[in-house]
Amino acid sequence: MKHVYLAGPFFDAEQIERIERMETALTNNDTVADFFSPRSENCEEFEMGTPEWAKATFKVDRDHIDGADVVVAVIDYEGEFVDPGTAWEIGYANATGKPVVLVKEKPNGSVNLMMAVPAHAVLLHVSDVAQYDFDQMPEIPWTGDMF
Repeated sequence: MKHVYLAGPFFDAEQIERIERMETALTNNDTVADFFSPRSENCEEFEMGTPEWAKATFKVDRDHIDGADVVVAVIDYEGEFVDPGTAWEIGYANATGKPVVLVKEKPNGSVNLMMAVPAHAVLLHVSDVAQYDFDQMPEIPWTGDMF
């Protein structure tokens, strides 16, 4: 069973709803021991937006990536842009040797090559996360367009 870090934006109602579905899918996956969702950690001892809050949030998130076996990242674009925090989490995970499973639910066609090429697997629906075998970690390459 794997320890998972869940990366993805949660800035508007649609994104929050998707992250909530991701949290449910990971909870229901028998090959997931536990997961960390940055949405659940607010570093409430600091005022949001202050330098102290930013440093604490960064450290908590980085420490949880370091402690994870795998990073699962939602990469549903807004136009042609992915959330920069999610992009950083994917890059950091890759740089530290963690496999990354991308979840791309929106039907827009292309994925940035810097995410698609190193991805261990790309899933096309949140419900696929509940069924994915994180113990066996099957490779599922992105076969669509890249830019």
